[in-house]
Amino acid sequence: MPEAERFAREILPPVSRTFALSIRVLPGTLGRAVMTAYLLCRIADTLEDEPRMRAADKAALLDELLRCFDDAAAAEAFPARLDDLGGDVTHVRLARHAHLVFVLFRDLPETTRAHVRRWVCEMIVGMKKFVLLYPNGIRIQSLEEYKEYCYYVAGTVGYLVTDLWHEHVPSIGVRLHGTLREKSRAFAEALQTVNILKDVARDAEKENSIYIPEELLRAHGSSHATILAPERVRQTRAAIAAMVQIAWKDLDGARSYLLLIPRRAVSIRLSCVLPLLFACATLRDLTRTPQALIRREVVKISRAEVKSLTLIGFLVILSNRGLAWLADRATQRPFVVMGI
Repeated sequence: MPEAERFAREILPPVSRTFALSIRVLPGTLGRAVMTAYLLCRIADTLEDEPRMRAADKAALLDELLRCFDDAAAAEAFPARLDDLGGDVTHVRLARHAHLVFVLFRDLPETTRAHVRRWVCEMIVGMKKFVLLYPNGIRIQSLEEYKEYCYYVAGTVGYLVTDLWHEHVPSIGVRLHGTLREKSRAFAEALQTVNILKDVARDAEKENSIYIPEELLRAHGSSHATILAPERVRQTRAAIAAMVQIAWKDLDGARSYLLLIPRRAVSIRLSCVLPLLFACATLRDLTRTPQALIRREVVKISRAEVKSLTLIGFLVILSNRGLAWLADRATQRPFVVMGI
C-alpha cells in the first residue's frame, strides 16, 4: 500500500498539471478516491490513444482492464500485457504500473469503490465502442455522436465525482446531490470540449483522431480530410468557432454547478473552481489565437496565469460573487498577478 500511494502521488502531476492541483486539495479518503479514479481513467485513455496498435488489440486490452476491477490476479498480470504499448512516456509508465493503482482501488471503502467501478467501467465500455467503430482512427461524424463520445470520456467523470461528493460530504444531502447530478455532465463535458479544441492539430497528427464533427466541418466548407490544410484554415476555424459556442454554453452550466456547492465544502469548491477557471482562460485564448491552427500549436495558458488564478481562486473561494467575478475576468483577458 505505501508503495502504491507513493507511485500514485509521484505520477499524478506529470500526467496532468492542472487536475493534479484540483485533486491535491481534496482530503483523506475522498482525495484518494478521486486520485485513484483519475489515474484509472488515464490508463484507459492511454490505451485508447495508442497510435500504432490495432483496434482489436486495443479492445482486448480494454476488456482486460475491465476484468481488473473484480480480479486482483488480473490486475497484477495486466502490466505484462503492455510490452508493445507506445505513446507519451509518462502515460505509458502509468499504464505499466496499473497494478499499483488497483491496489489503491481495492483499499477504498466498499461504497466508494462501487462508485469508482461503476463510472470508470462505463467510460471504458464507451471507449471500446468508439475504438471498434473507428478502427483506423476516431472520426466523429455528427454533433449527436460528439455528445455521446463526450458522455463516455467526460460525463461519466462528472457523475462519478458528484456521487463521491454526496458520499463523503455531509452538507451535500440527497436533494442537493440530485440537483448537482443534473448539472454534472455539462460541467465535465465543458472541460472535455475545451481540451479537444485546444488540441485539434495534435490529435489529428499524433493520435490520428479528429473529434470536430464531419457534418459541422462540411457545413463550413472543410472536412476531416482537409482539417489541417492551409487553404481551408478559414473554413475549419469557422467550424471550430461553432464548437467554441457549445463550450461556452456548457461552461455556464459548469459555473452554476460550482456555485451550488455549499461554502462549508471548501475543498470541493476548490477542486472544481480550478479546472473551471483554466477552461475559461483557455477558451478565451482559443478565440484570440487564430494562427494556432495554422502553426499546429496546442493552446495553453501561461504558468503565471495558472498560478494567479489558483491564488485568487483560493482567496475568493467562499464568495459566490467573487468566484463569478473571477470566472468572468478570466474570459476577458489574461489574469496575471504581478510578482507571480
